Amino acid sequence: RSSCSSDTDVEMSSYSSSSPASTSKQHQPADHSAVVDVVVAPAESNNENLVGQKQKINTNAEPVVQQRETTLNDSGVGEGGYRMNINESDEGVVESPVLGHSRSVQQNEERLRRKLQFFFMNPIEKWQAKRRFPYKFVVQVIKIILVTLQLCLFAHSRYTHVNYTWDNTITFSHLFLRGWDITMEVSTYPPETGPLSVYVIEDFFKTIDYAIDGYANLSEAIGPYSYPNEDNTMAPMQLCLYRYKDGTIFGFNESYVFNPEIDSLCLDLDGNVTTIGSRKFLHQKDIHINFSALVKAELKFAIKTVNFKAAGPITSPDCYQFDIQILFNNQDHDGQMTLRLEAEPTRLVCHGDVEFIKKSQFDDALRSILNILVILICIVSFALCARAIYRAQLLRIIT
Repeated sequence: RSSCSSDTDVEMSSYSSSSPASTSKQHQPADHSAVVDVVVAPAESNNENLVGQKQKINTNAEPVVQQRETTLNDSGVGEGGYRMNINESDEGVVESPVLGHSRSVQQNEERLRRKLQFFFMNPIEKWQAKRRFPYKFVVQVIKIILVTLQLCLFAHSRYTHVNYTWDNTITFSHLFLRGWDITMEVSTYPPETGPLSVYVIEDFFKTIDYAIDGYANLSEAIGPYSYPNEDNTMAPMQLCLYRYKDGTIFGFNESYVFNPEIDSLCLDLDGNVTTIGSRKFLHQKDIHINFSALVKAELKFAIKTVNFKAAGPITSPDCYQFDIQILFNNQDHDGQMTLRLEAEPTRLVCHGDVEFIKKSQFDDALRSILNILVILICIVSFALCARAIYRAQLLRIIT
């Protein structure tokens, strides 16, 4: 027994003398992709299983280092059931490929979650998150301010124009419509009075004569009205008659002659019509009105005026031409011919004082600059919106 133990001691001492090389191999830096088991085996060892016999180790042989990849589960236990400690090194934590892939997926999900969260933030929240100047929010604020200013100027201009047109229509009704009353100026429901109408032939011609006299005495009106001619002379009024080509009624024996085709006849009322009257004037022209066939009649003339409006120091006056039309409506043929006056305004180019024209040009320049700024800011806003939609589509594809 003593000889055997001595032989064993020699063998183990020789094995221990060669173990530092293997120990240095074990403490080499490990690869991060897998855990390495270091197994030291003699170069010329017998691979057979020795039961009850001693295995003699060749002390002259160099140890061979065999590397074997071992997969660890979450608790750090290897395939053989043994546990290994994973220590941190200077290069990072050694972990398995499964854990690395799982962590990479989690990082991608977190990154995508942050992108979605940032995309649906409002500009203030984005500024609080990244401290980046919210230029898109500023662009929208500037656009709202400029567009609102433009709409206010346009609404003020349109209101002034419409209000001025309506007031002049009321004035023309008083000047040129026979039988016009102040109760007709306000539209109420139900109306306080019936429609302005004529019921006898004499009133028809008197209404035409009343309009002709009012137009001839235009200079007596309070408003600054003028004739459309360059020398401010009275232009001839135009009377248009729209009649059925043939329309004769014999009510006593319930018979008629009727052709539904409508003919129109327009003629100018010269200056002498104011002295002889419209009825004699038409008789001289051999024009006879059959009221059974008369559909409607229109009396047309034009008036020029200038609107001195106190809307500001840089707001220039407006020049207008009103195309006035007095309509005698007999389409129902019920014995009531209704009257209506229409005034269609047309804005003209004014030729006023030179100094004020310069101010007017300055006003036009400011409005043009405002319009250009609105166009530019709307283009920028459209580009930003298109960019946001494009990024949203990319994010939709990713998710």
